[in-house]
Amino acid sequence: MQIEPDKIEFLGSSAPVLDGMTSLRAFRPFADEICQFLNALSQSLMTDKEAKVYPDVITFGFFCRKGNIEKLKETYKSRISNRLGRGVTFHIAPSNVPINFAYSLVCGLLSGNACIVRAPTKSFPQTGIVCRAIQQIFENDTFRTLKNHIAIVRYNQNNDITAYLSSLCDVRIIWGGDDTIHEIRKIPIPPRAFDLTFADRYSLCVIQAAAYLEKSDPIKTAQDFYNDTYLYDQNACSSPRLMVWIGSHEAICEAKGKFWDAVHECIKERYALEPVIAVDKFTALCRCAIDQIGVMQEKMPDNLIDRIRIETLFPDLDQYRCAGGSFLEYDDRSLDALAAIITRKYQTLSYIGFRPEDLQEWILSNRLSGIDRIVPVGKTADFGPIWDGYDLISFLSRICDIH
Repeated sequence: MQIEPDKIEFLGSSAPVLDGMTSLRAFRPFADEICQFLNALSQSLMTDKEAKVYPDVITFGFFCRKGNIEKLKETYKSRISNRLGRGVTFHIAPSNVPINFAYSLVCGLLSGNACIVRAPTKSFPQTGIVCRAIQQIFENDTFRTLKNHIAIVRYNQNNDITAYLSSLCDVRIIWGGDDTIHEIRKIPIPPRAFDLTFADRYSLCVIQAAAYLEKSDPIKTAQDFYNDTYLYDQNACSSPRLMVWIGSHEAICEAKGKFWDAVHECIKERYALEPVIAVDKFTALCRCAIDQIGVMQEKMPDNLIDRIRIETLFPDLDQYRCAGGSFLEYDDRSLDALAAIITRKYQTLSYIGFRPEDLQEWILSNRLSGIDRIVPVGKTADFGPIWDGYDLISFLSRICDIH
């Protein structure tokens, strides 16, 4: 297929790269060439003055640093000696998270694959910074060969282009909403290829009230919570939307006041609420109040934080989700009622005052169909090669077996 130049933008490569990708030989996972490239990318981003304005870019650069990649490699040491990349991976990044495409690319490379990555159609500054750094690295002769293994593209919805790129791949990785995944799955892929999908997910935070009140630094906790939520405008699948408070009534009331006051202080000078988001949040509140019994809006100084108190945990909580700082709140003395509503939709469980081992045992002993990640508040957006319950290095590489 001939790609029309005016319908596709190449951000980290030129069009001819695509023509030869299927004939490239796969690398072993964590190949030296790949690790060196990622370290060069890290160094470029960490010294980029523009990048320093964007915490998510710096976090990505920190993720790619040599020490972290070597640490990851060590954890896979016993599992990758007989593996090769599957060939070509086609990554379709979500439209509302600027840096996700880069993490997906890294997983494809570390698994040993050539990567075609569709970046967000929206021109996020972060996307441009990362792609510029990649282009600069490819000007170095050291990485001339690797240049043919990476194609970062941007295009508006176009099934013909998606079909062409899909025809080249051995694995298609789709990040997006359920409807997006459904539509893309209609586009065929080669017989031996398969789809790896990351669909709509819902995340929550559980707080042990008494333990929170004993914390010595509520401002630090508020900053961590801001990073989980407002930094991505609550659009990330890992951003908590349901707050579950555990403890006595007295402890919960005191903890809520302390927590939300600190969060409000943290965000009021750094977050601007767009009018359309304010309307969306009010609509979500009204819908919830109409549909459910005992719903009440908790009083706050302004609408930067919308707290919707619910008396019971009901199925389909996720239908009342909204960006921009909208939270359902539920109080209880234990997590027992929560177990009854957890579905496959639930992804990340963040916590304050719990032992992660206890939360893991609670999930396993209740045989819950959802919750794939357990992280402390402040770490929900931290990416790793295990995501949504998938080990990406394993899924994106193949085993060369002997008997």
